[in-house]
Amino acid sequence: QVQLVESGGGLVQAGGSLRLSCAASGRSFSSYAMAWFRQAPGKAREWVATIARGMSTVYRDSVKGRFTISRDNAKNMVYLEMNSLKPEDTAVYYCAADQVFGRLLTYGPNIPYWGQGTQVTVSS
Repeated sequence: QVQLVESGGGLVQAGGSLRLSCAASGRSFSSYAMAWFRQAPGKAREWVATIARGMSTVYRDSVKGRFTISRDNAKNMVYLEMNSLKPEDTAVYYCAADQVFGRLLTYGPNIPYWGQGTQVTVSS
């Protein structure tokens, strides 16, 4: 069982930066791939970025070069550094965990662990 708690969201102007954090509790954090998803008002939840147990990373095209996902296994933490933010990045951001890396590359019903979300609002 893994519990996830996100923090770090807020209101920022376009072009600004935010750093999201996800604190994980439970056993064997290092055995999980971790990911960030987001959901804008009236839209489906979408995948943003994934980091594997081995630290390799994957990003959706629209955030490449602007967002960086990282993890600290010693602290059971995952981060999403977001730079050059755009109004279209406005959404609730969710942290997710799964021992199956491939399931964290798209939003689906079989992802077992989710946080409660943190709101990111980017003003123009």
